[in-house]
Amino acid sequence: MGHKGFSVAVLVCSVSFFLLTLHSAYGDVSYSFPEEMKRGSVIGNIAKDLGLEASRLSSRKARIDTEGNRKRYCDINLSTGDLIVAERIDREGLCGKKGSCVLNQELVLENPLELQRISLHVQDINDNSPQFNEHMIDMEISESASKGARFLLGEAHDADIGPNSVQTYTLERNENFVLIVDSNSVELVLEKELDREQKNDLKLLLTTMDGGTPQRSGTVVIHVTVLDANDNAPVFSQAVYKVSLQENSPLDTVVVTVSATDADEGVNGEMAYDFDHISDEDKTVFSMDRKTGIIKVIGAVDFEDVPLFELRIKAKDGLGLASYAKVIIEITDINDNAPVIYLKSLTNPIPENASPGTEVGIINVQDRDSENNRQVHCSIQQNVPFKLLPSIKNYYSLVTTGELDRELVSDYNITIIATDEGSPPLSSSKSVQLSVADVNDNPPVFEEQSYSAHVTENNQPGSSVCSVTARDPDWRQNGTVIYSLLPGEMNGVPVSSLLSVNGDTGVIHAVRSFDYEQFRSFKVHVVARDNGSPPLSSNVTVSVFITDVNDNSPQILYPAPEGNSFMTELVPKAAHGGSLVSKVIAVDADSGQNAWLSYHIVKSTDPGLFTIGLHSGEIRTQRDISESDSMKQNLIVSVKDNGQPSLSATCAMYLVISDNLAEVPELKDISYDESNSKLTSYLIIALVSVSTFFLTFIIVILAVRFCHHKKPRLLFDGAVAIPSAYLPPNYAEVDGAGTLRSTYNYDAYLTTGSRTSDFKFVSSYNDHTLPADQTLRKIPTDFAEELDDSEGSAENASPGTEVGIINVQDRDSENNRQVRCSIQQNVPFKLVPSIKNYYSLVTTGELDRELVSDYNITIIATDEGSPPLSSQQTLLKKWMTDGSPKTSL
Repeated sequence: MGHKGFSVAVLVCSVSFFLLTLHSAYGDVSYSFPEEMKRGSVIGNIAKDLGLEASRLSSRKARIDTEGNRKRYCDINLSTGDLIVAERIDREGLCGKKGSCVLNQELVLENPLELQRISLHVQDINDNSPQFNEHMIDMEISESASKGARFLLGEAHDADIGPNSVQTYTLERNENFVLIVDSNSVELVLEKELDREQKNDLKLLLTTMDGGTPQRSGTVVIHVTVLDANDNAPVFSQAVYKVSLQENSPLDTVVVTVSATDADEGVNGEMAYDFDHISDEDKTVFSMDRKTGIIKVIGAVDFEDVPLFELRIKAKDGLGLASYAKVIIEITDINDNAPVIYLKSLTNPIPENASPGTEVGIINVQDRDSENNRQVHCSIQQNVPFKLLPSIKNYYSLVTTGELDRELVSDYNITIIATDEGSPPLSSSKSVQLSVADVNDNPPVFEEQSYSAHVTENNQPGSSVCSVTARDPDWRQNGTVIYSLLPGEMNGVPVSSLLSVNGDTGVIHAVRSFDYEQFRSFKVHVVARDNGSPPLSSNVTVSVFITDVNDNSPQILYPAPEGNSFMTELVPKAAHGGSLVSKVIAVDADSGQNAWLSYHIVKSTDPGLFTIGLHSGEIRTQRDISESDSMKQNLIVSVKDNGQPSLSATCAMYLVISDNLAEVPELKDISYDESNSKLTSYLIIALVSVSTFFLTFIIVILAVRFCHHKKPRLLFDGAVAIPSAYLPPNYAEVDGAGTLRSTYNYDAYLTTGSRTSDFKFVSSYNDHTLPADQTLRKIPTDFAEELDDSEGSAENASPGTEVGIINVQDRDSENNRQVRCSIQQNVPFKLVPSIKNYYSLVTTGELDRELVSDYNITIIATDEGSPPLSSQQTLLKKWMTDGSPKTSL
């Protein structure tokens, strides 16, 4: 390209030449500046010129963009808004001999998307010296050449343009030649005829000057060899050859064949063709045959790189005369460049609640071909909720077309296809990976619309009732489900005291034991809540049905005992077989088959005289009454339910066969007989009480001494059956959601050290724990052995009789282990404190087996901790009869 160095003076001159102009047209800006400015030099403040705020350039991602992969010659300072030089700008290398050298750059801004065209007019500076194609011009001129003969010289060339290009030629002073220069040629004119005999060759210095500042020059030596006459120069058939060449033409493709003729003959008419002036780049593309004048393709021809070639050629005869012509090769574009897709911006991931029309990316498509070959259409082929909206010049916005749902599709692989309008059309594609970010837009959904659970009454507290499951399709914490009970009440009782739910698993547990007779069913609402922000929740109804068990004995309503008096029924003497005598009426608090009652006569004065309806309870005569039948008839009736196991109750019926009570004189002696009977009973009770008290005192002393010398241990007596007992767990800290915080499990044991029914609390739960649905039950003989009463516990035991010893233990310390025991029911028993943590279970009134044969005694132990903890144990006491019922009339 020539000498590129600058001196300080040259730089000062170039600055004086520098003209920076700015104008705005249709929103675009253009700058004019000299070539070869240093990197970082300021071209202009584009932010100010476009009315942009420099402080917002960074946030709007301002950048200078170019078409395709061409060099970016300028950049923008995001802090100041200055447009600065980014690469060396050589006008000659970019534009050659073009009079106007314009570089088109683009300023791209986002948020919102904005595109500004920047036209950079590169002004030529005088950085190239004029040059001749050869260092020496060899000319052979016949001595016969006449005065005024003209000899065309090869022009000097200067890569600069305008005033900086070649302006003048000067020839070294001599006596034979002068120089004539016009706009198209430089000619050497013979001023004085040559005389080969005087001088056979001449060397003349030809100097050319450009018009730049400072001025540059170039020289060449013209070597003139004086020959004998050759007075005709070659003549080309055309001064200018114009041809078209398709890009990507294969090697050795003939571009054009040039020809010239010479009127001379022989050596003077033989011509050789060559390029007169051609750049090094052009030499790699074309070659010329020296003999034939054929120009061929020897390199790659690319319309996108060089759309037009101008080649200067010459034809020279054998004696040095030459002529010149120009070959213009226009490159024809073919559709050989597929569109290129550039992803300029992408928002990834995109939230699934993005509204339709949300811009998620900016696409730029470029095609290096020309005209229709560079017209591009973009599309998305898949069925995805996205589309491309054309924006400014070759820019597209990728926007959503519908609602997104991460739970259905979490990732999108969007294929963008760009197709040009060439023939055949070329296309390219680009895949854009886009993820959808989760938002908490799905509440938990239960697997069932409602749940039902069936629980047998008297269940073990803490047992599993059922489980609920809710699904949340959201991601991570948005899909994590926590279960809780919706606060509420059931018959005034908080639901949290009935059930609890595991917050993680949804398993519902019973907090306490249920009683079918108290309530048969209830409903609770379980809430499933996720961990999103804000959290979403849903409810489900859980219906709990209590299943009845046979835990209530039949209750006899008639005949009802009234104190110690006897209820009698009169049976007419003339009663026939099948006559209705009386009716036993009983009810059972249970339900279903547990409440189906059957009636049986278990004992009677005359077994063949009366019968009772199995299900009606009606007492009828089996035969006619005879004179031989006893006037007083006693019946013991048993009422049984149909449960498993069956429970029963008994009552006594007193029948008098008579038409009138006046006929029965024994009735007036009843009170007397009763008084004597009571007196006898009191004497027996007093004697038994004294003996029992003395025996109990001895047993207590032995038990205390035994406990001081030996740690408690589990003992079983062969005469005492292993009790089926289990104390329900005592639950502490039940929160409002009904979730169990912690549990305390207790085991009940029966010892024989005191020969009484004892129980103590221990903290461990082991394999010996007994089922929760069983209570301590002892047959009368077993209980009598424990009381060491060989005659059994008779119903005539006097008030204050000790029937059992209770021991209560608490493993805590200080006030937390202070325990109080009590009996809640209205039963003729009480607890009397004895020595340390021992209580005596004693009677508080008279007992009557015919009225009540069994007692369920519930003992409750409560400590003084905060909060207080408690436990309970139910004992079943059965009493032995004191003989057959006596009736005095």
